[in-house]
This record gives sequence, structure tokens and C-alpha cells, in this order.
Amino acid sequence: MPARNLRAQEKRLTGLRGRPFRQVASSFLASVIIATGTGPNPRGAQQEQIRQTPPTAVEAGANEAPLSLEEATDLALAANRTLAAARLRREVARGGIDVARERPNPDLTLESERETPHEALTLALPIETASKRRRRIDLASAEAGTGEAEIDRLTVETRNLVRRAYYALAASQRRVAETEELLRIAGKFREAASARFEAGAAPRLEVLQAKLAAAQADNEVNTARGSLRSARTDLNTLLARPPEHPTTISGELDAGAFPEAEAAAEQALLASTELEVLDRRIAEAQARVDLARARQFPDPTVQGTVTRRSAPEFNTGWRAGVTVTLPLFTRHRAEVIVEQRSLSQLRAEREAVAARIRGDVFAAVAVAGAQRQQYVRYRDQILPQAAEIERMAEDSYQSGQTGLVAMLQTLQTTREVRLRSVQAGLDYQVALAELERAIGAPLP
Repeated sequence: MPARNLRAQEKRLTGLRGRPFRQVASSFLASVIIATGTGPNPRGAQQEQIRQTPPTAVEAGANEAPLSLEEATDLALAANRTLAAARLRREVARGGIDVARERPNPDLTLESERETPHEALTLALPIETASKRRRRIDLASAEAGTGEAEIDRLTVETRNLVRRAYYALAASQRRVAETEELLRIAGKFREAASARFEAGAAPRLEVLQAKLAAAQADNEVNTARGSLRSARTDLNTLLARPPEHPTTISGELDAGAFPEAEAAAEQALLASTELEVLDRRIAEAQARVDLARARQFPDPTVQGTVTRRSAPEFNTGWRAGVTVTLPLFTRHRAEVIVEQRSLSQLRAEREAVAARIRGDVFAAVAVAGAQRQQYVRYRDQILPQAAEIERMAEDSYQSGQTGLVAMLQTLQTTREVRLRSVQAGLDYQVALAELERAIGAPLP
């Protein structure tokens, strides 16, 4: 480096020695930016860059309206990947019907021999008897019906999963709200304890105990928020949304009603998708029995042959024939017996499932009724009384009528009551989900 540049740099550094370090660093960075031309973008360029940045999934869903249960169910039924894969079976079933409609192809045989006649052209056409083609079509149609019943069953299962995830999220939202309210109350008690300590009306031990209770309440808020994120992820998965999508819902834990036990049992026997699947399988088994019986009849093959070069008798001749397989050793009776026994088994299974569904429905109605009664009592009686006790405990402690121990006991009691009320509401919704599963159809 030239000596003149060294002296200029030394002079500049000497002038900066008396300045604060922050000013020196700022001046140095400014000189580097000017020299290299690589400084931060101007404010206008930054704003333009922000405007061009696409919004994230969280930003895109931040202003969405809360979902109702019906809206969440519609989204799940339209976008659920399991259902989408199941619906592809319809094309497979249509292809199976097209295959069943096919007819057997004729055989064309061309012969060239040394003996007379030297050439022969034979056409053989199998003829199906006992309506085998029609019975194949009936079997393929029955299999398609079973596939449709399976799609209906998966639809009901998806609705049930959405109901469970939806109200699990509702309970998590409610739990976060309750724990935040408890944190607010614990904060007020901490402030009251500090005020009494500063006034000389309470020892420092009460301040420390109040701070400990507030810290515990804050810890419970963080735990509730973690459960909320988990429940939202479960619902987003069913809705085919990104896991971090900020989905919110508007459902209440007391929503939903259920019919009487006898009416619910009748609905289950008429509309249960599980019974529908069994009915379609029974129809499919009956079609298999009919096809197996038709296969007991052999199919003849009609043949026609044109011969050439059979001199001196003739130059062109013909012959016709029929080939029939004789059912001496294999008569397909065992196949018929197997299909008949499978049909009997399915019918017995349907009767057992119908009896089990009826019992499950009666049990689920009883549980749902008890859970609803419990939640309604929490909502209408216990929670208002707990709120009144909270206010009385706060006023009593601030006025010095009671000590911190009574206040903390009140806080613990109200905490348990609030969280038990949330759990009671979730238990009621789980009971409705179990009833819906037992019925095998959406609740009215």
C-alpha cells in the first residue's frame, strides 16, 4: 500500500479514537456500504418486496370465518383422500361389468395335410347355456353394489371422525379460554397479595405463594395451547389442509341432540351402512350361487369345416359337428355347496350384527343422556356458583377477612370445576359420536 494512503488511514483512525465504539462502528459500516454499493434496499424496495411475497398458510387462513360442523363435514367429504381413493372403485366396478358382458371368441383352425383332404378350414363357436353371461353380469353388478356400500360406510366413518376431531378442537379452545381466565384470576390474587404485603398486612410468604399459583396457572395455559395445536392438526388432516392452518370453529360443547332409544334403533336397522354392506354382500353371494349352478351345465361348441383338394371324390367339401364336455368326473357340485354355505354364513352374520347394533344403540343413548345431563348441570348450576365463589373470595381477601390459604383453595376448586365442565362437554360429544357410530348413519 502506498505510504500516502497509510498516512491518510492512520489520520482517520486517530480522529475516531475519541468517539464511542457504536459511532465508530457505524461510521465504518457506512464507509464500507458506500465503497461496495451493497447496502440494504431502500424502504420503498423493501415494501415492494413484502408486497410480492406470497402469504403463508397461516396468513391466508387468519381471516377465515369459524367453521360449523356441517361446513367441516362438507370439506372433509369433498377433500378427504381416503374417500377419494374409495370412489375410484366405481370405475373398477364399471370395468368389471364390461368384462362380464364379453362373449366367448370363436376358434379358427387352418389345416394343411398330406392325406386327403389336403386343406381344411374349421370355425368353432362356443355357446353359453343356462344364462351364464347374464349371471356373470348380475354378479359384477352385485360386486359394484358392494363397492358403493363400502363408500357409504367410509363416508359415515369420515363424518364420525370429523365430529370427534371437531369437538376435540372445540374442547381445546374452551380449555384454553378457561385456563387463561384462571391465569387472570391468579394474577389478580398475586397483585392483591403484593398490595397487602406492601401495606404491611401480610407476610412475604403470601406473595411467594401467590406468585407460585400464578406460575402454575401460566404453565397450564401453555399446556392447553399445546393441546389446542394438536387438536387443530388432527382436524386439518381430515380436511386435507396444511397442519399449521389456523382453523377455528364455532361449535359449542352442548350442541347436538339424539333421538329416543327405540327410534334410534329403528333408524339403525333401516339406514346402517354396516347392514347395507352386509346386504350387498348377501346379494353378491346369491349371484355367486346362481353362477355356480349355471356352470353345472356344459357349454357345447358348434364347429363347421370347409375342406379342399380331396380328389378324386371332390374338390371342395364340408363337415359340421358339435362338441360337448361330458360331466362325468367334475360336476361343480362342490362349488355350489361352498357358495351356498357362504351365503348362509353371511345371513347369520347379518342377524348377529343387527342384534348387536340394537344393543349398542340402546347403550349409547343411555350414555349420551347421562353425559348431557351432567354437562347441563355444570353449565347451568355449578359454573355460576363457582364464579360467585371466585368473586366472594377475591373481595374477602382484598378486604383482609380471609387469608391466602382460603384464596388458594378457592382457586384450586374453581380450576377443577372449570376443567371438569369442559371434560363433561367433550364426554357428551364423544357419546354422540359413539351413538352415531352405533347407528351407522348421521344423527338427525
